[in-house]
Amino acid sequence: MSPDPNLADGIARAAAHRYGALSTSKESLSCGRALDVAAPREGEDVIDLGCGRGADVARAAVQVGVRGTATGVDGNERMIAAAAASLGSHANARVVQGDLAAVSLPDGCADVVVSNCAINHAPDKGAVYREVHRLLRPGGRFAVSDIVSEEPLPDSVRNDPAAWAACYGGSIPEGDYLGAIEAAGLRGIEVVRRTEPYEKGGVLIRSITVTGRRPPQENR
Repeated sequence: MSPDPNLADGIARAAAHRYGALSTSKESLSCGRALDVAAPREGEDVIDLGCGRGADVARAAVQVGVRGTATGVDGNERMIAAAAASLGSHANARVVQGDLAAVSLPDGCADVVVSNCAINHAPDKGAVYREVHRLLRPGGRFAVSDIVSEEPLPDSVRNDPAAWAACYGGSIPEGDYLGAIEAAGLRGIEVVRRTEPYEKGGVLIRSITVTGRRPPQENR
């Protein structure tokens, strides 16, 4: 269930504060190696949702070469600025500021979509995965590393904007997470990595890496 508008505003402010500060730090923002799993090939177009400081965008730009492109999307203005500064030497890379559930890029513009520890911040995970489906070309693939909870979170955590900003308040059980991906029309869904559960903020969470595809042909 999505949070009420007041909570959503609080989450947005808490995330902006935390990630604005992290835009100039060297702290890892990852919970997996989604780009390595996706393994972009020369000539492909890659989108990184929640690109942070742009490290994976830069790596993808090198992997796809001059015939491909790498685009980072992030909602934090300071992260976008940091990513743009880090991509200066990559002519085939760019960053776009925006909501992961409403990306200002055209339909079917990507062969590969990746994301690393970002979708857990979205109040509506299904909306983000519908965007993944929309952005992918038919037959395109995704690899996402993210945080899921062992059990449904108590209201005390779900209603805490700081917990959302810290990458666990917005987590949902793995079954619900995978269900949101399937409901978005993506197929071939597979969990290729699953960490042992660990405690954060009084709840048990874990990191998973999920892969899948937009079907080559779809019933209209």
